[in-house]
This record gives sequence, C-alpha cells and structure tokens, in this order.
Amino acid sequence: MTVPSSSPMHDNIRGILWALISAALFATVAAMAKVAVTQYHVLQILFFRQAIVFLSSLPSITRNLPQSLKTQRPALHLLRLTGAFVALSASIWAVAVLPLTTAITLAFAQVFFVALLAMRFLGEPVGAHRLGAVAVGFIGVVVVMQPSVDGLINVYALIPLAGAVGAAFAVISVRTLSQTESTATLLLYQALFVGALAGIPLFWFWTTPDLPGLLLLLAMGILATMGQWVAVKALRLGEASVIGNIQYTQLIYAAILGYAMFGETPDSHTLLGAAIIIASALYIVHRETLKKRTG
Repeated sequence: MTVPSSSPMHDNIRGILWALISAALFATVAAMAKVAVTQYHVLQILFFRQAIVFLSSLPSITRNLPQSLKTQRPALHLLRLTGAFVALSASIWAVAVLPLTTAITLAFAQVFFVALLAMRFLGEPVGAHRLGAVAVGFIGVVVVMQPSVDGLINVYALIPLAGAVGAAFAVISVRTLSQTESTATLLLYQALFVGALAGIPLFWFWTTPDLPGLLLLLAMGILATMGQWVAVKALRLGEASVIGNIQYTQLIYAAILGYAMFGETPDSHTLLGAAIIIASALYIVHRETLKKRTG
C-alpha cells in the first residue's frame, strides 16, 4: 500500500531530515558562541542573534500585515517566548563555563522533557518503542558525562539543564502554534520579545565590536536564524517527540567542532555514549521507515 505524501508517517521522515540540518546549524552556532563569549556579554550575543531573526521575518510579515501579527493564543505565545529566552540565554552562558561537548550533552535533557510534555499536553502516541529510544538516548548522554566527573555535580551544570526545560516548553508550544500560524509570525514574536529582554540591559554590558567581532556576531545570527526556520519546519512536519530525539546528533557535530576549534578530544566514554545516541536516533528513523512501507 502506498503511503500518501501528506501522511503523518511521511511527514515524520521529512521532519527528521530537516531536524538533522537544524542540529548541525545549532551546533555550529554553539561553537561560535564559545568564541564570542570571551569578548562579549551573553545578552549582547543574544541581542545580535535576535536582531537577525527579526530582519529575516520582516518580508513575510509586511506582506500580510496586519493579519500576520494576529494570534488567538497569546498565553501560549508567552509560554513559548519565556521558554525560548531561558533556553537561548542558557545555551550561550553554558558554553562560556563548560566545555562545548559537556554543555551540548547536558542540553540533551530537552529530549526527555519534550517526550513527556508531548505525551501530556499534545496527546501524541508515544509508544513503547519511541519511549525506549528516548530512554536509551538519555543513557547515552549519561555515559558521555560519566557520573563521577565535575560536569554533573558542578553548579554550572544547572545552566544547560534549565535551558533544556525552557527549550522543551518552547518546542511543545511551537508544535501547537505552527499548525495555525506562519513561521515568520512565530519568529517575529520571538525576536521582539527575546530581543527586548536582551537589549534593555545592554546599556551596562555593551562592548563595541571590531570588524572581525562584528562579522562573527552577524554570522552567528544568520546561522541561528537559518537553524530556527529549519527547526520550525521540522516541527511543523513531524511529531515533537520524534523531532526532539533527532537533536541528539548535535553531540556528533559538537565533538567534531570541539576537536577542530578547541582541541577537545573525545575519550572512550564520549565515544561509547555517542554510539548509543546515534543508535537511538537511527532506530527512530528505522521505525518511521518501516511504518511508511507497511502503512
């Protein structure tokens, strides 16, 4: 039996592919943030990032004014924007105080929270196979971290974990909002809200960038914007618990970038954990492929 191109199973496959691209973009931005945060405040980096998001959404917004600014779910927008601010701020702050791979690995707790929230608030069918894959992937994260290392008991480890909670609420909110509102509208509200929260305190924290610094900040904003557009597309197509699990692949990108840019060499625990995480993500893809063939 042929699966229609608009079927949920086919959409999940397409969503997974977009999620893989999104993961690569966000890992790259995290590595760039680790460089930028040595010169600029977290809020300044976040402000530049959101300014680019705002500019990218303007063409779509202006074509459909004032309808593009209307929403019937202001409370859900507020929840999503609060979660996004916490997640974005924490992601930049975390790479400043933790190794790149450690910060991204701890942020993977988002997948666990997304799966639980999707089951509770979205009513998504999170069956035994998918829950098992999420659990196995999270075990892989623990293996990478090693319970005895400082990363799990250091107070700084709470930063990416707090970001993971915020990101999970943002993901669940976007999954609902993206069914009725455009990507440009979603990104515009985020750019205005997060940009304002980051921009207001810059009177005290602003550092005028030189040309290389300006190019770095702008490049981060552009890549982050691309990542957000791609991530929203993935969430629009696939189920939140499926797409969230694919974000584990950021660990692979982070390991490569960590070695190339900062001389971080993964140890045996990192390699074993990465293998578990990859297996978890591939299992999700395999299950969706089987459903497509037999649906």
